[in-house]
Amino acid sequence: MSWIDDPAFARDQPFGPQTLPYGVVDFGDGQQVAVRVGDHALPLRPLAADLGDVGNLVTGWTLDQLLAATRAEWSELRARLRDLVTGTGRPHGAQLVPLADARVRLPFTVGDYVDFYSSRYHAENVGRIMRPDSEPLLPNWTHLPVGYHGRSGTVVVSGTDVIRPHGQRRGSKGPQFGPSGRLDIEAEVGFVCGGPVARRVPTSNATEHIFGVVMLNDWSARDIQGWEYQPLGPFLGKSFATSISAWVTPLDAFAAARVPVPDPGHPRLEYLVEDSPWGLDLRLAVEWNGTVVSRPNFSDMSYSCAQQLAHMTVNGATVRPGDLFASGTVSGPEVEQRGCFLELSWGGREKIKVGDETRTFLEDGDTVVITATAPGEEGSVVGVAEVAGTVLPASAGDGG
Repeated sequence: MSWIDDPAFARDQPFGPQTLPYGVVDFGDGQQVAVRVGDHALPLRPLAADLGDVGNLVTGWTLDQLLAATRAEWSELRARLRDLVTGTGRPHGAQLVPLADARVRLPFTVGDYVDFYSSRYHAENVGRIMRPDSEPLLPNWTHLPVGYHGRSGTVVVSGTDVIRPHGQRRGSKGPQFGPSGRLDIEAEVGFVCGGPVARRVPTSNATEHIFGVVMLNDWSARDIQGWEYQPLGPFLGKSFATSISAWVTPLDAFAAARVPVPDPGHPRLEYLVEDSPWGLDLRLAVEWNGTVVSRPNFSDMSYSCAQQLAHMTVNGATVRPGDLFASGTVSGPEVEQRGCFLELSWGGREKIKVGDETRTFLEDGDTVVITATAPGEEGSVVGVAEVAGTVLPASAGDGG
């Protein structure tokens, strides 16, 4: 029994005591760090004294101070929080706020942002759509996690509206300029970095520098991207918005969800070899205007977060608290497991059933919600908080 009276705070629910994600909420008198318990937010500043020596890590305005701590401190804080929320007595100063009444904020200051391209099914589908007369995978793909450095300044918290971007597009007589007509999503998993600044992080040391997990929507303007991406890759077709969950699920919560990544068919280079598996058995759901249109499995991804972090830093680049990297679109072998609308519509040629309507790409007013769960310890369910966004017309950005 717990002093928290919330049916959603149970081991068979995604946000029971086995999950305990951190976020930042604002009740009108300033923002503060909170932990999610079921369908409530529990602000932590008033409870810092109950959390012992690590209580000071949650007294700030964001998660930045917590991210700058160590793995040992993260684990100690999580253990103390579990004791606090599962006890029978309500701690002095504890305030439970329904999520509906809590205004969420971007939970941490985003440093560098890197996006990978690590689903073989997604990469092969995109290759067949974009280069039908060529091999779908380029020769390097099975040897390294392909990625690019994105724009951290346009990472936004779940619930933030997304304005349809302008840009150049391919035309019959040269480039055209205007609002994107092929606006898309990419269902991804994001990894929030923390710990000391480091270079050349081996796969065996990834847990010292990965704090937790968020859902991530890599909004993509396919017509802008298709015109600009050769030879240097994504730029304006991606940089206008990236949405992440308001709540960061600690990496420790996924101890029972770890699985090996699929065999690439050849040996990995030494720096990408794992001494223990860091693939994750996450089950995603992509909801478009209330209709679930895809259910990809993250266990199908060809590279783990540990391999991605090792590759991201192997050249001497640093990883710092607040850095964010994304998995790349999560897709599977079946049509109903494709993680973006480019794949689901096969380049816009096939209609997607969305409620009583059909779509190929996003229309103004459309809303997309991406969620995920994973198996937890002792039969529990671990949740990753939703990432949601609604498309506003391009005119909404006029005058900005």
